[in-house]
Amino acid sequence: MSITEVGFTRMDQGTTEELELIVREAQAHKQHHLVETVIGLLEQMKDEKLGYQVDRYEHSLQTATHADREGARVDMVVAALLHDIGDLIAPDNHSAVAAEILKPYVDAETYWVIAHHGVFQGYHYWDKIGLDRNARDRYRDSPYFEAAAHFCGAWDQIAFDPNCDTLPLEHFRPMVEEVFSRPATGFPVDD
Repeated sequence: MSITEVGFTRMDQGTTEELELIVREAQAHKQHHLVETVIGLLEQMKDEKLGYQVDRYEHSLQTATHADREGARVDMVVAALLHDIGDLIAPDNHSAVAAEILKPYVDAETYWVIAHHGVFQGYHYWDKIGLDRNARDRYRDSPYFEAAAHFCGAWDQIAFDPNCDTLPLEHFRPMVEEVFSRPATGFPVDD
C-alpha cells in the first residue's frame, strides 16, 4: 500500500518512500500551477503606472511584442515578457529575481541577459539622474554583452508607448507553457 502523507516532522527522518512521495507531489503541483503562477505575477503588474504612460504589464507585453516581431528565440520572447516580474517583490534587485525564476528553464544567454538587464537599461537614462550610464561596460568581456545591449536597446527601453500595437497575453501563453514545461535544470545541485 502506498502512502499519501509522510509521517516525519524532520527531513532527515524521512524514508525513501516518503521522500519519493514528496517529489511526486511537488512535480505534480508544479505541472499544474507553475505557468498560472508566473502569469499571475505578470498580471499583478496591471494598473500601477508609476508615472509612465503605460503600466508594467503593458510594458512587459510591449517588450515581448518587440522581441517576437523581430523573430527572437522562444526563450528570449518569454524572458522579455517576464523580465520585470521581480519588481513585485524586489524592486531593487528585480533583474536577479526574474532571472532566477527563469534560470531552470532557459538557456545561459537568456538567463544572463535578464540577470543584467537592469544595468544595461541604465545606459538609456542613468546619465539623466546622476548615475553612470556606462556602468554596463564592466561586463564588456561577457559573450552575452551584445545580447543584453540589444535586449534593452531594441525591446525594453522602447516599450513605454501607449500607442504600441501590442500583442495580447494569449499570443505568448503557448510560449510560456513551452518554456515552463521543460525539465528543470540545476536541481538538486546548484551551480
